[in-house]
Amino acid sequence: MSSETLVYIIISGIAALLIAGFQYYKNKKGMSKLNMLFLFLRFTTIFSILLLLINPKFEQVVLSVEKPNLVIAVDNSASVEYLGHNEEVKTLFNQIKNNSKLSDKFNLSVYNFGNRLNPSDSLSFNEKETNISNVFSQLSQIYKQSTAPTILITDGNQTYGNNYEFDYMNYKQPIYPVVLGDTVTYTDLKIQQLNVNKYAYLKNKFPVETILVYNGSGSVKSQLSVTRGSAVVYSETVNFSKENNSKIIKFTLPANQVGVQAYNATLKSLDSEKNKINNSKNFAVEVIDQKTKVAIVSDIVHPDLGALKKSIESNEQRSVSLFNPNSILDEINDFQLIILYQPNIKFKELIEQLDAENKNRFVIVGPKTDIEFLNNNTKSYEFEITYNTEDYQAVLDKNYTPFLVDDISFETFPPLHSYYSSLITLVPFKTILQKNLNGIDVGEPLLGTFETQGRREALLLGENIWKWRAQSYVEYKSFNGFDNFFNKLIQYLASNKLKSRLNVDYQSFYNGSGGVIITAEYFDKNYVFDERETLNITVINKDSNESKTFPLILKGNNYEVNLSSLPPSEYTFTVEAEEANISKSGSFTILEYNVEKQFLNADVTKLQNLATNSSGKAYFIADTNDLVNDLLSDSRYSAIQKSHKNSLPLIDWKYLLIIIALSLSAEWFLRKYNGLI
Repeated sequence: MSSETLVYIIISGIAALLIAGFQYYKNKKGMSKLNMLFLFLRFTTIFSILLLLINPKFEQVVLSVEKPNLVIAVDNSASVEYLGHNEEVKTLFNQIKNNSKLSDKFNLSVYNFGNRLNPSDSLSFNEKETNISNVFSQLSQIYKQSTAPTILITDGNQTYGNNYEFDYMNYKQPIYPVVLGDTVTYTDLKIQQLNVNKYAYLKNKFPVETILVYNGSGSVKSQLSVTRGSAVVYSETVNFSKENNSKIIKFTLPANQVGVQAYNATLKSLDSEKNKINNSKNFAVEVIDQKTKVAIVSDIVHPDLGALKKSIESNEQRSVSLFNPNSILDEINDFQLIILYQPNIKFKELIEQLDAENKNRFVIVGPKTDIEFLNNNTKSYEFEITYNTEDYQAVLDKNYTPFLVDDISFETFPPLHSYYSSLITLVPFKTILQKNLNGIDVGEPLLGTFETQGRREALLLGENIWKWRAQSYVEYKSFNGFDNFFNKLIQYLASNKLKSRLNVDYQSFYNGSGGVIITAEYFDKNYVFDERETLNITVINKDSNESKTFPLILKGNNYEVNLSSLPPSEYTFTVEAEEANISKSGSFTILEYNVEKQFLNADVTKLQNLATNSSGKAYFIADTNDLVNDLLSDSRYSAIQKSHKNSLPLIDWKYLLIIIALSLSAEWFLRKYNGLI
């Protein structure tokens, strides 16, 4: 409390005493006890009111003891059980969790992890993937500003994500790995990696690359064979030694049949091998009988052209060629889709031919586009002519109906540069992305599609889409999000199929270790997304004829079902909208592969490096008593006494209001009782 406030309080006390005395000081020689009581009550009331007006603040110091956190992260993947450590892990986990000395010194936080980090102490060891780098990424957000040594109970075998040995750097905490395994080296042959394209073309050959690894001391001979069904389609003898312990085998296979073709690559196992599961890998190729050809026509050089080409060709079913407006005139019919990039007067003959052939097209408008030329040569839309430019952000329109659009955080993407003008549509126009200027929806489309006279057309009003692809990589460490979005648009434009009220998105085959996700979108008769419908999927196993039905769950602007619980096999499915009686069918294959069963040992070296680099220490599971003792004796993990200074204003003290009310009530009652009122 300041000295100035103290002076005000003293003055208030004197003033309250004078005011009360003025009313009740009747006799200079003395006062009755009753008047003295009245004077006291009136003084209390006035002084309390004046205190409220001054509202002095009192400082309160609160002391608290903050214990450090102890994070326990347990590997819940299938590899732990496969290597035979599941019971040991449960025992160790319970010992640490129930240790009273650790509980006294630390705040214990318990997690398990597979592909994701889960705040739970339930262990099932059935996770199909291990992503240790993601563990550190999530923990770094939770324990950013606190002390949190971390016990990491794992075999160190990561199957997904970045290399955790180096990716832990943002997690500024000591890490204590408990290694589930030993350093014993076993003789082993395995298919380390198998590389193959996802698609192949009918009557062509597709390449296959296998990386074979031998772990042992002697010389051995084995046989690599590839089968499709019961037929052997490729075979080769391979020799290994301690010095020559890896082989890269490259070969080609014929694509003679349309559809998903499943294969099995097997490296003949040795009699002394402990793990024979990693000697075999399944793979599949989807054989298609045609390739979508896309032409990009531009009169200027711009980084958008390269980004569009890379994005479209990320789908191996498509190829892209670059042309200027004159060089493509004789080859228009060789392409299913023509992309016109910032057209000008030089595109006149090309647009006339496209109109004559009624071909689908994708027009990209930017500051270098001749708007007046477009107005004179298109019949579906026109622009208000202006020569001012602006940068527009994108916002997804969730009511877009022609095909499924995933929200890849468009609002975080860099703005596109374009003319500051309004689009006047002369045909029904479906907006995918809307313009947003400085956080305000301007009510104009940035990207949209329309169908007219049996052809499809898209219109993008902005350049620098290459920045979107780059931003997609920055946010997700992959181009897949942007490329998938753009390829859905290309697929829609390159096809003339009628739009459907029920659209289903799925892959032809799934690896057994990944998620089997099928999404669907349902629209009412006006082609507005309908979230009230009930969608179910019926899946039939072709081998056993077993049928199962699952509900699709509404997620955002689509319905989704996770079929990862299905065993590897070939399946047919039907997605049905119950009330509308509309259905869509298809088929997919789940390949048999469990990445968690490809290991023989714990990755001891990587875990030890992780411990050393993070100022922690690695332990084997038999040495966990040393771990507990080290944590208890480490001076870095001492409780911290913290003081918090709180400023408490008097006006927040409710008891002062009670005092005022009681003193006024008592004075009134006594005056009334004594007949003074």
